[in-house]
Parts: sequence; structure tokens; C-alpha cells
Amino acid sequence: MSTLVTGIGELTTQDPELGVLHDAALVVDGERITWVGPAASAPAADARIDVEGRAVVPGFVDSHAHLVFDGDRADEFAARMAGERYDGGGIARTVEATRAAPDGSLRALLAGRVAEMRAQGTTTVEIKSGYGLTVAEEVRALRLAAEVTPETTFLGAHVVPAGTTPDEYVDLVTGEMLAACAPHARWIDVFCEPASPHAFDGEQARAVLEAGRAAGLGLRVHGNQLGPGPGVGLAVELGAASVDHCTYLSGDDVDALADGRTVATLLPGVEFSTRSPYPDARRLLDAGVTVALATDCNPGTCASSSIPFMIALAVREMGLTPAEALWAATAGGAQALRRTDIGVITPGSRADLTVLDAPSHLHLAYRPGVPLARALF
Repeated sequence: MSTLVTGIGELTTQDPELGVLHDAALVVDGERITWVGPAASAPAADARIDVEGRAVVPGFVDSHAHLVFDGDRADEFAARMAGERYDGGGIARTVEATRAAPDGSLRALLAGRVAEMRAQGTTTVEIKSGYGLTVAEEVRALRLAAEVTPETTFLGAHVVPAGTTPDEYVDLVTGEMLAACAPHARWIDVFCEPASPHAFDGEQARAVLEAGRAAGLGLRVHGNQLGPGPGVGLAVELGAASVDHCTYLSGDDVDALADGRTVATLLPGVEFSTRSPYPDARRLLDAGVTVALATDCNPGTCASSSIPFMIALAVREMGLTPAEALWAATAGGAQALRRTDIGVITPGSRADLTVLDAPSHLHLAYRPGVPLARALF
């Protein structure tokens, strides 16, 4: 059945770049957009939705999230606000709580978080494992994630669990754990952070990524969050789709990103929640780097699932214009997932639409904290 969506005061297509149309309409047939143009020229359709002058943008693409978990770490947030520094150690608390949770509990928590995202305009979300750190628990996390998204990421190399050495654990991650998890994942990721005593150095991260690539998985990297390091260079060298955080970048890191295909995914909610410096997004864009925005929704360093909040932070704290921030949260996120069918509003793309209770996309940054955005379908 076809549906005409009309009465669109401002339609942001991201085709090309911002691609704004006024007094616009579009037609959806099944899961795809079949027509976009002026409302006065709209073709007939089986059904009609009038959004009464509201703005419509592509559904937000959250390309970095950790949603399969149980437990609460609000006390860590309070401690950081009092000056304690984050080093990744709190992940072990979430691992303990998640391992203890039954499937039904984790499934219900996951469904609730996805619904919360959709209520704020997110239509695509990538979900990582990483709170299991055993073969069975990592498989369980990916199996549950696959029930709600095709964008599943094996993050067995999140931190080194207690009772083992980094090299012993890398052997497990790249061997038995990878073999069990690869059928349930599209991507592999690693927390490459020499500044953390709990994460992985460059050579360990390389071993994880090369093993994942050999198993047919696409590559993603947590890199350069807590300090300078090899994560960005390694991601670009190996052709990773995205390197995420990018808080501490050298000139060589920026040049490598500008010369490669790897997207720099920025996660401003983490800086907000850890009192860390914000990445210099303006520097990246001016160098020609493709930038995405995502939430990194997780219980430790960013408990927010709100892409509109990330857009507001990117504009206020990171030097992006409202249009650039919206592009990064839609088309940029799609590029971070190597997808061409989402993040844009064009004939043939998925009918992933977000409607704003506002006349313009500018209100996403102009009215932070106001629940303006929701997925249309």
C-alpha cells in the first residue's frame, strides 16, 4: 500500500548535503520511498498523512550503542562530576550484572531502550556486545541484539576480564569466541586505548581486527578516547568503516582520516558525561574528514539515548553548524555503517523518516531537551 506524506513545511533530504525542500511531500510504498517533490505535484496514493507544516528529516542513524546490559552506574556519574577520572574500569560492574540477568530480562530492557530511541527519532541503531566477555555470554548478547537490528557488532575485546592476561584473552577473542560469535555479527570492534589499564594496545587491537576480517566481519574501532594512541591510524590502515571517539587526534591522525574512507564517529554525550574535552569536529570537517554523530548509549559513560541531544552538543561544544550536525547524525551515520539506503530521503531509500514538532531542523539544536523528534512510521 502506498502512502502520501504531505504538508511538510521543510523536508531535509540530505541529497545532496542538506537538500532542503519547502512545502514538500513524499510517497512511501511498503518500506521504500518512491517519490519526493513539491506537495502541489504529488501523485495519488492509497493513504494520506498530513504532518501539518512540520519538518521532516531522515531517521537518525545511531551507529554506536551498547544496549544489551543490566545494572546501573549512576554513582560513577556522580563521582566524575566530583572530579574522578574515567579509565574504563567500571565496565566490569556492568559485566557482572549482565551475566546475572536472564534472557527475558535483557530482552525486555533492550526493547525498552530501542523504543526510547524511536520515540526520539532514531530509526537505525548499531548494537554492540561486550558486557559478557565469555563465549556463551557474548553469543547471547549478539543473539538478542540481532532480534532488533541487523547492525550487530562483536565487541568481545571491550576490556580484559579479571583472572586473565591481555594476551590470553586476545587468544580467546580471536579464536573460540570469534568462531562462535561471527555468525551473529556484521561487525567486529575493539577498545584500542593504551591510556587505559583495562583496554588493548595497538598490536592486540590489530590481532583482533585482522582475525575479525578473516572471519568476514566489517571493522570498527574505539580509538583515541582517553589519550593519543594508535587507534585512528590502525583503523584507517585496515580500512575500518568507522573509528569512534576521536577525542585526542594528532595532525597525522587527521591527515590519515582525510585521505582514507574511515568515518570519524564522534560521541559528545561521553564528553558531557565524563567531563572530558570535546573532539574538535570543526578541524575534522575542514580537513575533509567524513564525520558521524552517535550516542554511545551505555550505562557507564553516556546513559543518554537521544540523538537530538547529541546534535545540540555538537553545535554548542564542537563547532558544527545545525545542518552539519544533522547530516552527521543521518547520512554520516549511514556512511559509518557502509549503508546507502538510510540517512537520506530519496526515491529508493528506506522509508525511515523522523518528523519534528517544529517548522525547521534548526530547532533540534535551538531547543535542546525538548521532545521534538519522533519516528514517523
